[in-house]
Amino acid sequence: MTPLPLLPGRATLADWRAIYRGATAVLDPGCAEAVAASAAAVEAILARHEPVYGINTGFGKLASVKIGDADLETLQRNIVLSHAAGVGEPVPVPVVRLMVGLKLASLAQGASGVRPATIAMLQDMLARDVIPVIPSQGSVGASGDLAPLAHMAAAMIGVGEVIVGGERRPAANLLEPLTLGPKEGLALLNGTQFSTAHALAGLFEAEALFRAALVTGALSTEAAKGSDTPFDHRIHVLRGHKSQIDVADALRELMAGSAIRASHRDNDERVQDPYCLRCQPQVMGACLDLLRQAGATLETEANGVTDNPLIFAETGEALSGGNFHAEPVAFAADMIALALCEIGSLAERRVAMLVDPALSGLPAFLTPRPGLNSGFMIPQVTAAALVSENKQRAYPASVDSIPTSANQEDHVSMAAHGARRLLAMADNLAAVLGIEYLAAAQGCDFHAPLASSEALERARVTLRAQVPHLDEDRHFAPDMALATGLVRGLGDGFELPGVSG
Repeated sequence: MTPLPLLPGRATLADWRAIYRGATAVLDPGCAEAVAASAAAVEAILARHEPVYGINTGFGKLASVKIGDADLETLQRNIVLSHAAGVGEPVPVPVVRLMVGLKLASLAQGASGVRPATIAMLQDMLARDVIPVIPSQGSVGASGDLAPLAHMAAAMIGVGEVIVGGERRPAANLLEPLTLGPKEGLALLNGTQFSTAHALAGLFEAEALFRAALVTGALSTEAAKGSDTPFDHRIHVLRGHKSQIDVADALRELMAGSAIRASHRDNDERVQDPYCLRCQPQVMGACLDLLRQAGATLETEANGVTDNPLIFAETGEALSGGNFHAEPVAFAADMIALALCEIGSLAERRVAMLVDPALSGLPAFLTPRPGLNSGFMIPQVTAAALVSENKQRAYPASVDSIPTSANQEDHVSMAAHGARRLLAMADNLAAVLGIEYLAAAQGCDFHAPLASSEALERARVTLRAQVPHLDEDRHFAPDMALATGLVRGLGDGFELPGVSG
């Protein structure tokens, strides 16, 4: 695989998506001059023997404590070791890869005072896929994601563990331990890279599942012999929301040429479909609006410099501010959580509609012999349980705060909490969509010999290659696992709107 050119300050969501999916990255060599100038500025500050936060002082509430030159190396090592205080399960490897890439891009902009050797180690870790083991809990999303980033930095100085080829090994055995220079420990563990990496991962999963939900939603509309009239372009242009228009166009195209749709175009006694079918453009369009807005925020954040203090080499100044406060990431994560929740909520209602013969006109619980067979009765219950779990998780994290560091850090963003829940929510949504995929395909089977559109038949054939039609009750969990495994790629190959579209 050709390494991805990483342009700090100008990376796109596509770049971060590729790194999340496993691409290696090579830093733009044009960064070298700014990095060297920033490191030289730190040396010049030290030569003046003036107290400058993060360079020759204590940290947080201890910022007033002046540190002598002889202890500066120990100061940086100590901040890494003392702050590596996370708990919980390890962060997934793809998310840590994003963390390392994000930290690399931030420090390489030459505003953090780190040396070229530190930049080179981060790039080497990414290139060799040497992934620090980082506990998932311990950040409140302000003063930076201190604990998780400290665990990343600890691996760089030979402390803790890394994952290589799926195995956990001592960091000192895989990496030549780095001796941290002035400010470098603080620069490595200050910033929003843990929260941003999790939020980006959630965004990328949400985008794939959003696209899958358009396919399963269109397939459910066919199974219920629903109308494509509510997807008419003219309806949505009158309201004006771009994402709503995009979704309506996509749904209409997915159903184009369907013999099932043509079969009930005339003399259908039903006047209107339930909202779960008819209002897909409005609900899914609003979800897409949230994902697009979150994507724009996270793209900006990923290209920013978020440690503290910041070094301005042209004037030799170290300016202390609050770019480490992850409020923008917290809001973006909350938006992604709301979208994940609502996509699943609408999909579950479609499953509930399909299993109800009074609403769908299909056999009860989508089984040819209801009573003897329970069919899709309990998969719908499972979908309802997962949706309710996501509702509980969707409560905004950004409205919470708790003071830390002896009230020096008296308002925090909780971005880490908001972002960290997203992958679990995405897994729940994938399972809900897997159940809908099965139910919608089963419903369409009852309309044979009529076929759906070419696009939707492709989706149905993909499923049927692994999961046969349900004639009699059988062990359902394996079918659900297979369908869920197909869901994240279900939108591939279709002209469907996405976050960047």
